[in-house]
Amino acid sequence: MAKRETPEVNAGSMADIAFLLLIFFLVTTTMDTDSGLARLLPPPVPENQEPPPPIKDRNVFTVLLNSNNQLLVKGKPLRVEELKDAAKEFILNEDNDEKLPEFKDVEVDFFGVVPVSKGVISLQNDNGTQYQAYLMVQNELQRAYNEVRNELARRKWGKGYDDLDEDQQKAIRAIYPQKISEAEPKNIGKN
Repeated sequence: MAKRETPEVNAGSMADIAFLLLIFFLVTTTMDTDSGLARLLPPPVPENQEPPPPIKDRNVFTVLLNSNNQLLVKGKPLRVEELKDAAKEFILNEDNDEKLPEFKDVEVDFFGVVPVSKGVISLQNDNGTQYQAYLMVQNELQRAYNEVRNELARRKWGKGYDDLDEDQQKAIRAIYPQKISEAEPKNIGKN
């Protein structure tokens, strides 16, 4: 009996097929992107610029978040669930309370001359603060601004802030500018 040769497999096109499969999977696969907080950072301060004048204590809403994820607002403990309402009270200062921020009169399109708060929310967290707790605090502060802007939009135009045109939104942002100052994290919550 004659010995049969085993047929050889032509592997020359295998590399081409593997390359095509690699390209296919790269093109069709979706990549998860990291999401974060959308913030517009201020421009760098020129070296020869004088420091800004000090801000009065009544115009600063101090929010501290320690390494145990405990919240201290204006020197008093507060639950995260209560932060939005406290921030709204600070932003609005409807009773013109002397412990809450001052106002300055500003000319705003669609509204005329209106009082605008000089208040700033100062947020500082500890190096050991959990990111989830930090985001919860950020979300509550953002909700406070969103709610006061929505309430004004509904009073003025009968629709929500997101449904307004760009000029109307700009006018509302001029009345309720989002002023959140974030300090560099420190070790404020060590036991």
